[in-house]
This record gives sequence, structure tokens and C-alpha cells, in this order.
Amino acid sequence: MTRAAALLCLALALLAGCAAGPVAAPEVPAPAAARPVALDVPVLGVHTPLLSLGLQPDGTVEVPPLDDVGTAGWYRHSPVPGGVGPAVLLGHVDSARDGPGVFAGLTRLRPGDAVSVVLDDGTTAAFRVDRVESFAKDAFPTQQVYGDLDHPGLRLITCGGTFDEERRSYRDNVVVFASGAP
Repeated sequence: MTRAAALLCLALALLAGCAAGPVAAPEVPAPAAARPVALDVPVLGVHTPLLSLGLQPDGTVEVPPLDDVGTAGWYRHSPVPGGVGPAVLLGHVDSARDGPGVFAGLTRLRPGDAVSVVLDDGTTAAFRVDRVESFAKDAFPTQQVYGDLDHPGLRLITCGGTFDEERRSYRDNVVVFASGAP
């Protein structure tokens, strides 16, 4: 399975869930390279360590633990931030117990805002926000989010929209699209 096909499967799985719950995801080996260790979004005052997220035994994507909604994670089967393709970072928008999560402010980002990811080799991958969009989970633009790129890209994904009390899930996904900055 190609990386693009595997990430397409992940995107489809996200339609059924959110960063706050498990979703099915394929395992795609990440290239041997430095690993991301921290995310900075200065305009939002966000500085968070990054967990390495993989797959759970049932094949669903691992998400940051709900007892630490202030920490984001990198899906390690997506490209390393700064490499070619869309690196995927997941974070919670909130929790009923702890309030706002690390990605609570994503909808306030604007085109041109800086985002950076610190790698464990001491380098920093710099990005500029292209756009921020909310999508109904049943209209998620899989190809736009997970499709191959010919340049470094970054996707920050969380839940959004209204909360469905019955399903205990948000109805939408918020996606920040960012491109590598020179």
C-alpha cells in the first residue's frame, strides 16, 4: 500500500471519529529521519511537547491521552514535519473534565501565521498557515488533507462544530493546512 493510499484510509477513518476517540488507521512506515518533539504556534501561545502516536492493537490510531489534553501528538506513520508530504499532528479541542485542549484555538489561526515543529536533531521545520477550515465529518475532504504533496506540508487536526451529546462527539473536524516556510 502506498503512503498516499494508507493516509487516505486514515482520513476515511477520521470521518467516524475524532482526535478525541479511536479511529482505524493503516500502518505506513515513516522514513528514517529526525522525529518531532515539540510544536510551537506563537500567535496562540501554544508550546507543546509532541507524543509519538501510532496504532492501537485494534488498528485504530492512537491519540493523546484524555488525561493530558494539553499535549499534541504526531502520527508517526505520516511524513516527518519538514519532509515532503503532509505531516499530521492530532490534538484535543477540550475535555469535559479539564476544559480547553491544546488545539482549542485552531480556528483563530489566519493565513500567514507561523507554526514550527522542533525535531530531535535540533532542527526546526517552519510552516505558514495557508487556511483553516471546518468540515462536517460526513463531508471530510480526504484528498485535500492527506493527498500527496510535492513540498513540506503540515496538518493540525482536532474536533470542532457543535457537540453531539448523544454520540459524545463533535460533529465536525477542524483542519489547519500549512506549507513549509522558506
